[in-house]
Amino acid sequence: MKITTEQVARTSLRLLNEVGLDGLTMRLVARELGVQAPALYWHVKNKQELLDVMTGIVLAESTEGLELPGRHTRWDEWLTDRFRRLRRTMLRYRDGARMMAGTHVTDPAIFRMTELALRTMREAGFPLEVAARAFPTLLHYTVGFTIEEQARTGSAYGEADNPYQEGRLAPTLDPERFPLTTQALGGLFDADGDAGFEYGLRIIIDGMRALLRKD
Repeated sequence: MKITTEQVARTSLRLLNEVGLDGLTMRLVARELGVQAPALYWHVKNKQELLDVMTGIVLAESTEGLELPGRHTRWDEWLTDRFRRLRRTMLRYRDGARMMAGTHVTDPAIFRMTELALRTMREAGFPLEVAARAFPTLLHYTVGFTIEEQARTGSAYGEADNPYQEGRLAPTLDPERFPLTTQALGGLFDADGDAGFEYGLRIIIDGMRALLRKD
């Protein structure tokens, strides 16, 4: 049976939703495709390279239809929407953000995303060296936040044992020793992932606005 690299990667993404990142193996992918495991190594050398290709597909999904901001769209609105979309795409896949972390992606999608983001910031008035620092800051925040979000709501603990469920953290804290932590618990471990992500993203964008005013 003849298979393609894209077929291997898309099958792996489907399996990822079933077994998670730790359960995804080359042998499992080969069995799902109806081939022997050595057949996969014509397409990817190892699991890490497989994750690289899978990440390329996810990034391509997140950048589909991406263009420079229109005349009436501000740079901060464009960037905010861009990273909201990336998070939503990662959330479609179990362990999607952890899969993406640390990958080496050469798919044109990541370079197109980078180029358009840098151009958007340059046209807004940011020096290129500032834009080049800001882009990975936004990217790493988005991936890191989503890793934590998926870990807390995922299958690592099981629904019955998940310590991040509402009401389970408070009894583990001594309010006399940690009064501020006890009072702030709802904000520190907010179950509303959308609200938490938006708050952190706004802090970064506000900092970028301050840099732009300073320059």
